Order: sequence, then structure tokens, then C-alpha cells
Amino acid sequence: MKIHIQGGTLIDPVAGTEQQQDIFIDAGRIAAIGHAPAGFQATQTVDATGLMVAPGLVDLCARLREPGYEHKATLKSEMAAALAGGVTSLVCPPDTDPTLDEPGLVEMLRFRARNLNQAHVYPLGALTVGLKGQVITEMVELTEAGCVGFSQADTPIVDTQVLMRALQYAKTYGYTAWLRPVDAYLGKGGVAASGAVASRLGLSGVPVAAETIALHTIFELVRVTGARVHIPHVSSAAGVELVRAAKAEGLPVSCDVTVNHLHLIDLDIGYFDAQFRLDPPLRQQRDREAIRAGVVDGTIDAICSAHTPVDDDEKLLPFGEATPGATGLELFLSLTVKWADEAGVPLATALNRITTAPARVLGLAAAGSVAVGAAADLCVFDRRAHWFVEPRALKSQGHNTPFLGYELPARVRATIVSGQLAYEQR
Repeated sequence: MKIHIQGGTLIDPVAGTEQQQDIFIDAGRIAAIGHAPAGFQATQTVDATGLMVAPGLVDLCARLREPGYEHKATLKSEMAAALAGGVTSLVCPPDTDPTLDEPGLVEMLRFRARNLNQAHVYPLGALTVGLKGQVITEMVELTEAGCVGFSQADTPIVDTQVLMRALQYAKTYGYTAWLRPVDAYLGKGGVAASGAVASRLGLSGVPVAAETIALHTIFELVRVTGARVHIPHVSSAAGVELVRAAKAEGLPVSCDVTVNHLHLIDLDIGYFDAQFRLDPPLRQQRDREAIRAGVVDGTIDAICSAHTPVDDDEKLLPFGEATPGATGLELFLSLTVKWADEAGVPLATALNRITTAPARVLGLAAAGSVAVGAAADLCVFDRRAHWFVEPRALKSQGHNTPFLGYELPARVRATIVSGQLAYEQR
């Protein structure tokens, strides 16, 4: 298919530029920018007049809920949500049921995703069998099956000897370990960030030390093993500072933050609103400001949606019993633009953190950029449009989000994946 995207303003997150340019797509790749190549005859034209054209979003954490949790969401519904949110590549954690700890399960997931012919799905394999933290998985076989890294999802490894051996294994073959920074004991049982709000509401707290102690352990093991580690969902000012110091030291680490933590703090919990039950929990305003500053200066490499669809009944429970998580794929772009507007960050810089930077974390040379010869994974959106977040506006099966009722900026009008018009809002 040959596609002509006409009249749009091209945002280049690599160069940090915005310029009105037509884009010409042929055989799944960008054939030309600005002027049509010789003999080009478009089979489809996308009118992008007044719209922005950017690389497709790359999301480092999106739970698709298959296999095992189809009552919460299905692969079909969440892939549709991804396209409606302009997400063309996404990483799914291994905490499915059964866990992604065997090559056959990974191959099945990738096969089903390919058959839907929508966004690119990049699975993380389990670091240990069943995420139990005892026996290391066969990382070589899982990589051959399509895994892009190895993770414990939200379940930390208690035995540091097992963790060290897992990192040694990963280093031997050049794999990346994705390690959530949470101490197995200090983080156990907590439902809100330790502090005045949690105390006033009578909620069990998760102290900042649960994050910083885990980070100290991870960095020390990185020094010993030399393994590359990605740290998902940093949530505290102290955590950001430790990551900054580790990078200054030259350790091979990267990290991300959830888009929810760019906006929300513990005070937003209000009177036990379970929509704000997230993992990691929302922290104080100074933590949010440190996170925002870390995203701007590059200490935090990327923003992710942390998309976690939850069954409605699981959010109707009391705060402490409700299942943590929020749907995020369709809000990902809008919340990033909202943050950019509030913080005075250039749009190209903000988009870099959800396109180019996460693609770099994954080592995907073909994603996150708009250049001649690059894969034609693109997002066309209306920068000036606003929309209301309400259940009927979401394609995701999960309608759980703390932003219900919000009016958000930016609306995706079209999503192109591998040179095919996969989504178009009419």
C-alpha cells in the first residue's frame, strides 16, 4: 500500500523540530518526506491538514491480560485501545497466567498478536520460573521465542544470590533485566505512600526506603556483574537522585516513570477513591516535581502508560482491597501533552520520551523516528482537540482510570503501523 500523508506538521523527536511536510509511504517504510519520489502514485491519502504527524508511540509497559485474565481484558480489546491511543509498539510484562516463562507461551502470544495485524507486541520473559524468585528461566530459549528482556513484573526476588546469578546470565548473553525497585519486605502489604495522607486515612504505607534500598541493591549488583538493567516505575525524588548518580557513574542503567506519576500525588486519593490505587503508590508533591525534572533532563529515559485494565468489580472494593492499576493506552498521548503544556516543555521533547527514548531502551532502531527508510509506524493527532475521559470514549475493556471526568488535550486521528492505516477516527 502507498500512502500519502498530506498537509500535516511533522514533529521530529530526534531533531526536536516541527515543520509542515508531506510524508510518502511505500512497502511499509517511509519512502520520502517533503516531495513525492519519482513515479509515486498513492493508493490512499490521509488529510492531515491542521494535524500533527509523529512517530508511533512506544509504550514500555502495557498489560494485555492474555493469557489468563480475559475477564479483565482481551488481546483484541487492548490492541484496539493501543491503536486508538497512537501506540504502535508496546512491551507486555510476564505476569500473565500462566507466566511467560516458557518459549511456547511467548510464541503463542506473539502469534495471536500478529494475527490481529495491529500494534507490534514485545513480550518480556519471566526472570525466574513462575516469578517465584527461585529458579532462573532459560533466557536463551525465551529470547529465541521473541522476548526483548526479562522481568519479575511487580514481584521482587528476595534471594539476592538468585538475582546476582540471573544478572550474570543476562550479562553473558547481552540481555537486559527489567527490575522494579521495591524491597520485598518494606513494600509488602502497603497500599499507599507512607506519609501524612496515609496516616490520616489509616492506610498501610510503603516508605520511600522500599524503593531506595532496592535501588542500592540493584546498582551494587550491576557493578559486580556489568549487566544492563532497566528500572521501571521510579516513584520518588530519592529514587530519581540515585538513578542520576548511577548514570553519572557510567552504570548501564535506564529507567522509566508512569504517566500517572507525572500528574498525581497522594492527596489525590481524596476519600479512599480506589481509582487512585496504583502500584507504585502516588507520593508527595516534591516527588512528582523531582520526577518531572528528571524526565526533562533525561535522568528518566522514558514515560510509560503502565496500562493495567482491571475488572470494574475490583475497583468497587474498599481502597485497601481494590486491585491496583489504571487503564492508560488511550490516555498516554493526551496526558503527556498535558504535562508538556503545564511544565512548558517543547512538544518535540515530550514526544521524545514516549517515542524515540523508549525505542532506544528496547534497542529498536526501526521505531521511534520519522526518517526516509524508517518503518512507517506513525501517529497523526489533533493538537488542539480536547476530549472527555469517560467509559464510552474508551476502547479498552478496562475503564479504570483516575482521570475519569477530565478534559484532556490532543486526540489521535489516525495510526499507521508497518505502512498500513490501522486506525482512523471518523
